[in-house]
Amino acid sequence: MAELVYRPAIGAALTLFKAWDLKIDCKGSENIPRSGGAVLVSNHISYLDFIFDGLAALPQKRLVRFMAKDAVFRHKVSGPLMRNMRHIPVDRSRGEAAYAQALDSLRSGEIVGVFPEATISPSFTLKSFKSGAARLAQEAGVPIVPMALWGTQRLWTKGHPRNFRRSHIPITIRVGEAIEASKDKYAGALTRQVRDRVQELLEAAQRAYPVRPKSPGDTWWVPAHLGGTAPTPEEVRAADAR
Repeated sequence: MAELVYRPAIGAALTLFKAWDLKIDCKGSENIPRSGGAVLVSNHISYLDFIFDGLAALPQKRLVRFMAKDAVFRHKVSGPLMRNMRHIPVDRSRGEAAYAQALDSLRSGEIVGVFPEATISPSFTLKSFKSGAARLAQEAGVPIVPMALWGTQRLWTKGHPRNFRRSHIPITIRVGEAIEASKDKYAGALTRQVRDRVQELLEAAQRAYPVRPKSPGDTWWVPAHLGGTAPTPEEVRAADAR
């Protein structure tokens, strides 16, 4: 049933991306295993990130089951789709159920997608990573595949209007080599290793990105440390603390 819904949903997404004339540059898909379980770990800068992460797995003929906040599953449109595609709802007040479901999926040979920052980063820089992805990979005995996205924030992100026009926006995707999730390693140390690798991939994606802001008013999607006007991580933390 999941594949009967998932594959048409992929087709619909690809049709939309063609209509929007997105320029998708994806490198490293061969690092996603063709069979067996794996935890796919990505940065999080857009509401659409899970779609682009999933696209990176298509050349390997894999479908990714993403962990997503349970509110998405309660929505009258997205809810039935998410459930039928066997994505995993996360109730942050009762995370044990989502963890157990993800673990079952990994042990049955599925790829599970995780955003270890938990929420979108308004600064478009990496936030701290939660250790759940590392613990899942260690317990299931599967590798962690790091990846990074850039440009997706220009389509739809927190605090900015959606841009679903035919705007030729480039999307850059970089997938890194799998990281062994040794059970002998402390989950915190493994999490730091994964975060460092995602940071390297993010910087590579940013360097490869083919366009720069068109005007001073178009710098909102660029991090402050790269000369843009996105809020700094410190400004985001201060706003969250209010």
